[in-house]
Amino acid sequence: MHPLERILTTAKSNPLRIVLPEALDERMLEAARRAADEQIARVQLLGDRSKIEQAAAAKNASLDGIEIVDLPSHPKKEEWAGYFAEKRKKKGMTVEQAREVLSDPLFYGAMMVHQGESDGMVAGAVNTTSNVIRSALQIIGVQQGIKTASSCFMMIVPECEYGADGAFMYGDCGVMPDPNPEQLADIAFATAQSAKNLIGVEPVVAMLAFSTYGSASHPIVDKVIEATKIAKERYPQLKIDGELQGDAAVVEAIGAKKAPGSPVAGKANTLIFPDLNAGNICYKLTERLAKAEAYGPLLQGFALPVNDLSRGCSAHDIFNTIAITCVQAQAAQANPA
Repeated sequence: MHPLERILTTAKSNPLRIVLPEALDERMLEAARRAADEQIARVQLLGDRSKIEQAAAAKNASLDGIEIVDLPSHPKKEEWAGYFAEKRKKKGMTVEQAREVLSDPLFYGAMMVHQGESDGMVAGAVNTTSNVIRSALQIIGVQQGIKTASSCFMMIVPECEYGADGAFMYGDCGVMPDPNPEQLADIAFATAQSAKNLIGVEPVVAMLAFSTYGSASHPIVDKVIEATKIAKERYPQLKIDGELQGDAAVVEAIGAKKAPGSPVAGKANTLIFPDLNAGNICYKLTERLAKAEAYGPLLQGFALPVNDLSRGCSAHDIFNTIAITCVQAQAAQANPA
C-alpha cells in the first residue's frame, strides 16, 4: 500500500479534531471541505465566525459538518490568557500581553491543542514557518525526553528498491540549520518516530556524513559520530548506526563492504543529515531527479502534533497534511508522554 494511502486509511479509522487557524484562506476552506467530506478529520475552523462564513459564502463553499470556533466569543479566552501569562511569567509576560498574543488565531489554535480542545493544528499557508514554530514552542512545548523541535520529509521514490520499498524519512530538512550532537540525536529519535507512525515500518536509522566508519576525519564527521553515540545510549531500542555515507546507508552491497557488521548499512529507511544544508539540498534533488513525492516539512519533537505548510501550498497539500496530522495525533494518544 502506498504510504499516503495508508495514512488516509488510518486517519479515517479514527478522525480526530484538527484546528485550522488560517480559516479565511480559500485553500484552507477547500481543504476543510474535502477533509470533512472524506472523513479524515473533524475539522475546526478558528477565527471570527462572521468573517469565516462570509469567506465561505464568497467561494460558494459549504460549511456543513465543519466546526467553527469563534475566537472573539470563545468562553476560555480569559482563563487561557491567565494561564499563558503564568506560564510565561519568567519571560515578563503580563495578562494583557497574553491576551494580545492569544488574539492571534495561530497562537489560540496552539492553545486549543495544548488544552485538549483540539488534537492537532495545521498552519503555514499564511503564516511563516518561524511563526508556526514559535506558537508551538511557546504554548505546546517539546516532547518529554527531548529538547529539540525539528522537521522531516516523507519521501516516496517510484520504482525504488531501497528503503521501505522506496519510502524514506529524511530529517532534518527544514528547521535546525546546524544541530549540535545532542540536537542531532533528538532529530534522529523524532524522525524514527515519524517513520514508524507515518510509513508504518520499523525505523532503520542512518546517521549520514561524507565518511563511513572513520574513512575521513573532520569536525562534521566528529559531530555525527558523537550524535550516534548519544542516540545509541539514550534510545537503546532504536536500530541506528553511523557515521555512514549515503550509498553505504541504502545499498546493501556497498554497506557490507564499507561497514561490515552494521545493523543499518544497506537497510536504512530513515536518513539523518548532519545539517540543514545537506538535508534541504538532498530532499530537493531527490524530488526533482528521482521524481519522488515529497511530503513536508512535517514538524516533529513537539509534545502534541502541529504541522507547517508552505505559503505556496495547494488545497491538496493542506488536505494531505491534515490527514498526516490526524495520524500523528492518533499515535500521540496511543503513546502519551
